Amino acid sequence: MNRTDKQQVIGQLHEKMAKAKVAILAEPRKLDVATVTELRRKCREAQVEYRVVKNTLAQRAAKGTPVEVLVESFVGPTALVMSYVDVVAPAKILVDFAKGRETFSIRTAVIEGKVVDANGIQALAKLPGIQELRGQIAAVIAQPASRLARMIATPGQQLARVLGARKDQLEKA
Repeated sequence: MNRTDKQQVIGQLHEKMAKAKVAILAEPRKLDVATVTELRRKCREAQVEYRVVKNTLAQRAAKGTPVEVLVESFVGPTALVMSYVDVVAPAKILVDFAKGRETFSIRTAVIEGKVVDANGIQALAKLPGIQELRGQIAAVIAQPASRLARMIATPGQQLARVLGARKDQLEKA
């Protein structure tokens, strides 16, 4: 890779690191292509970026971004996982992927400027994601309206049952 290519990669990484709400560093070792492809697919579906980075380029790109606090963690094989919207989605994906795989480990992360260790990422993965939270909020908002609709409909239903029972009573007589 020549100098201009390196500068271009550093510039792109710097922009992405500056925008990222969460950046997780993981250590992928001895993963086959199919396994990595599956991980990349899951990340893409969740709008999360998975990238194996060259440490020296990543260290230079991190300067002046929230990811700068992780510069010392860029050692050995490094995968950089970033999300620009949801902070929980990448944690869920990586924790799920790392289960049962000794060749993949989560090192550390920076979440909205705060450094979090692997245990913190595990805890974060247990939280509901942004889509789940939106669904819960919608359910809470809709609950009073559905209660009101049931309350309004109840007298009409009761009247219909009484009239139906009276009709059956008259038909028998």
